[in-house]
Amino acid sequence: MINGIINVYKEKGFTSHDVVAKMRGILKMKKIGHTGTLDPDAIGVLPVCMGSGTKLVDMITDTDKTYEAVLKLGITTDTQDITGTVLREAPVTVDFCRIESVIKSYIGEYMQLPPMYSAIKVNGKKLYELARQGKEIERERRRVVIKDIRILGYSENEQEVTVSVDCSKGTYIRTLLHDIGETLGCGGTMKSLIRTAVGQFKLENALKLSEIEALVREESIDSYIIPVEGMFQDYNKVTVERDYHKLIYNGNAFHKNQSITSNDNIATTDLARVYDSDNNFIGIYRFDSEEEMYKPVKMFLS
Repeated sequence: MINGIINVYKEKGFTSHDVVAKMRGILKMKKIGHTGTLDPDAIGVLPVCMGSGTKLVDMITDTDKTYEAVLKLGITTDTQDITGTVLREAPVTVDFCRIESVIKSYIGEYMQLPPMYSAIKVNGKKLYELARQGKEIERERRRVVIKDIRILGYSENEQEVTVSVDCSKGTYIRTLLHDIGETLGCGGTMKSLIRTAVGQFKLENALKLSEIEALVREESIDSYIIPVEGMFQDYNKVTVERDYHKLIYNGNAFHKNQSITSNDNIATTDLARVYDSDNNFIGIYRFDSEEEMYKPVKMFLS
């Protein structure tokens, strides 16, 4: 079984679940999960976790993301992207300075209303299922953080603005663009979307499914897989003495003096990568300075 994470380039037409299904076939293993839904028309970075790496899904999903998107001004659709039914068209009478000012005003926190065409569940029903039935229900706004928005291009003839957005988890880029359009008064919809980064995973290093399949055939896929412990290289490394292996194998806490290596300056909130004496990665522990003990946070022992 393969344990780790691979940076997949999700191509247009695939859902994130399609990618997982394809990966299961390519790798001949079932324990695989993706780290954040991308719409079928969107492309870009989709980290896929395998084996014990599936325990990282929530952590990677929670990381900040970067997107490149095209905002088409003057059109409002029911899905908030160009694939939807046009609800309204309006002339674009604002100049670039106003467009830039409004876009920049969205940097920071704001309460975003999730779109009806989304996978969020309300009373056990996915919103997009209700939307396809012509229903619209009340949704609660959610706090999102727009870390930065950079304008990459502007076409006055096409009334299109290309932006790069750094944002927190849970941000709907098409809703952000829709809201910008509403603030401008002319409306707007998302024409295209590329996810260019998820935490440390970048677009330039992402592999298409066909490339992964070729690497598996060539038996050279291992060098493209990030091991689970590779996600925690900034953490202190602690190795437990052989006599106390049973403690960590059973997911128990251990005393500082039961480890071979440790950091004497470790703070109460510091996390550590814990290994057995054979250098097998066990999991992430937090050091409790009052009790002088390392306590388990997340175990990765296969």
